[in-house]
Amino acid sequence: MSTEPNAAVADAPQTATPDSADASSSVVIETRNLSKIYRDFWGRKKVHALKSLDIEVRPGEIFGLLGPNGSGKSTTIKLILGLLFPTSGRVLVFDQDASETSKNERIGYLPEESYLYKFLTADETLDFYGRLFDLSASERRDRVSQLIEMVGLQGAKHRQLKEYSKGMTRRVGLAQALINDPDLILLDEPTTGLDPIGTREMKDLILGLRDQGKTVLLCSHQLADVQDVCDRVAILHQGELKELGRVSDLLKVQDVTEVHATGLSDAAKTEIADVIARHGGTVQSIDNPTATMEDLFLNIVRESEARPGARRVSQGSDAASANDGSSDSDGGQA
Repeated sequence: MSTEPNAAVADAPQTATPDSADASSSVVIETRNLSKIYRDFWGRKKVHALKSLDIEVRPGEIFGLLGPNGSGKSTTIKLILGLLFPTSGRVLVFDQDASETSKNERIGYLPEESYLYKFLTADETLDFYGRLFDLSASERRDRVSQLIEMVGLQGAKHRQLKEYSKGMTRRVGLAQALINDPDLILLDEPTTGLDPIGTREMKDLILGLRDQGKTVLLCSHQLADVQDVCDRVAILHQGELKELGRVSDLLKVQDVTEVHATGLSDAAKTEIADVIARHGGTVQSIDNPTATMEDLFLNIVRESEARPGARRVSQGSDAASANDGSSDSDGGQA
């Protein structure tokens, strides 16, 4: 079993002055010129995992660490938890040095792989983690019941975890990360191995945490996950911070104007294109918008559950065209 959320080496925190406390009250996590070098047995530099990282995570936001494998995301999380010591620079969490273990009482952590006892039930698993945080029996009972309901496992709470699917196991892992009602939740690749439905459910749970006023740091290499749930994002590559900002700002194409309208005839579209041309613009495309593959998949599943046996056929598909043609043919024969 992993005890990573509590496995930190104590170090006396610096006393904050009133001015510095006020200035940092709007920051939950702050990294200052943070660097980490992994060395081999002989002390020779093996990997420069993190290079002079400067980020701030604010209260009540979902902050994404995005990057390919090996970009330094998991190293950053371990430094925040105090599981690793920085080679240089500093990490502050709740105005305390990351090596101060008392901060972990306010942190929940979901690692990329949840190390849970497979012979325990969900109830027993959460009760066990509640004991690690010295919760009373009544507190554990209430908290376990709330979390089981929140992650949607009421019908399976008495089954052993070895009978759980990957998605169910991840939901138990999220519940154990929340057993101490933390102010800050660190999620390392929370949707790893989940199917589209499980991924959507996990993202909805993460959004629900923000609605509760929690601060979430989400580490992922899945672009859709970060785009769907994060308020701000830091993009890492080979240990370096490449981009930082709000997701909406980073994705916005500044030199392209997008107009959405319904009920336009072909003549109206032509007229609009002529107006744009008269004003020196260039019409790149006039077409119907497209949904994401995730939206399409989830809509099909929901419709299938609502109407078992019915086949969903899009209006523009070859099947629909064939059906229209056969109807016309039948009409001609009649």
